[in-house]
Amino acid sequence: MVLQKNSNEHVYIAPARVNLIGEHTDYTGGLVLPMAIPFSTTATISPNSDSQYHFHSEQFKETREMPVDDRSEAAGNWSDYPVGVLRQLQLRGITPPPFHLEIHGNVPFGAGLSSSASVEVASAIAILAHANATLPLEEIAMLCKLAENDYVHSPCGIMDQFVITAAKAGHALLLDTRSLSYEHIPMNHDGLVNMRIVVCNSMVKHSIADGDYGLRRREVEAGQDVLRAAFPQLRDLADATLDQLESCVAKMTPESYRRCRHIITENARVREAKDAMTAGDAAHLGKLMISAHASQRDDFECSCEEIDFLVDQAVALEGCLGARMTGGGFGGCTVNLVSQDKADTFAQALAASYLKRFNIKAETYICEAVDGACFVTAPKQRNRKHD
Repeated sequence: MVLQKNSNEHVYIAPARVNLIGEHTDYTGGLVLPMAIPFSTTATISPNSDSQYHFHSEQFKETREMPVDDRSEAAGNWSDYPVGVLRQLQLRGITPPPFHLEIHGNVPFGAGLSSSASVEVASAIAILAHANATLPLEEIAMLCKLAENDYVHSPCGIMDQFVITAAKAGHALLLDTRSLSYEHIPMNHDGLVNMRIVVCNSMVKHSIADGDYGLRRREVEAGQDVLRAAFPQLRDLADATLDQLESCVAKMTPESYRRCRHIITENARVREAKDAMTAGDAAHLGKLMISAHASQRDDFECSCEEIDFLVDQAVALEGCLGARMTGGGFGGCTVNLVSQDKADTFAQALAASYLKRFNIKAETYICEAVDGACFVTAPKQRNRKHD
């Protein structure tokens, strides 16, 4: 990541992300394997002479203004994400001079591609540069997560902010969400050379700030508490085994049991996925993705009719080795592992089937793995979109 000192106006960019595998593991110390994709948020920052912070979004046609010493509560709109970041920086003793921050982006909202984290990270690196301050990338990711947890009151984990900050082009990012140790895994090794990642947006919107996502997390944490009481050496679900879970089944609700079973088995699938990618075994990676979706659907119960249809249709199409829901769930996107020579026809056929079944026009994107957040001179458009 490159942080440039502010002169008059600078532009910073943060990508979106898609998670290949490792869902709902990042708030229990588990493993995730996402990659950054070429949707993006740009944050343009410049000095402001009226002793206030200005936040503006051309997309929402809204401006939020506040004095430097303002400590107001969340407004309940898009501005809470950059303002939450500013609050976290101030808590760390970083008080930037007055600025005008212009936010613009093309990350689909509510699609499970981390539009909120993209805004947070773009805002963080822009405001840091304006303040002539630097922080390690791990701390940038963490403060962005805390901005969403404490100011927006959305119970997200660390995955989204971390990969958007630390991603490397041509690679997925294997992250241990407890230690924040990470490894870049090549996307083009051996049998993966001729594979592509195709994302399909169901256009079914969801919000993870409340509702079912929050309920699932509480069920997970209740089950984790039972396991910790029975096995005091356990720090979190990342340490737990299926045998330990089975021994506690009578002490937790059926819902907590299934949620924890998903997370324990999902951590195992992430480890296998790393091995498959390192070996260039696209077929095995695809099988793990299909198994992961079944676990999300049946144990975590965060899928929906539209997403299940997209996954079932995808794996029946020529060239597709794996498909699963990605993101918080209850709508959003699927991620598909598809042969390069079939990617275009796959995307078109999947969208056509979905339109016929639900009368909804899905959007599909053939994505490359891109770099994380950085300073730029102009936004870059690097994705191919199929209508």
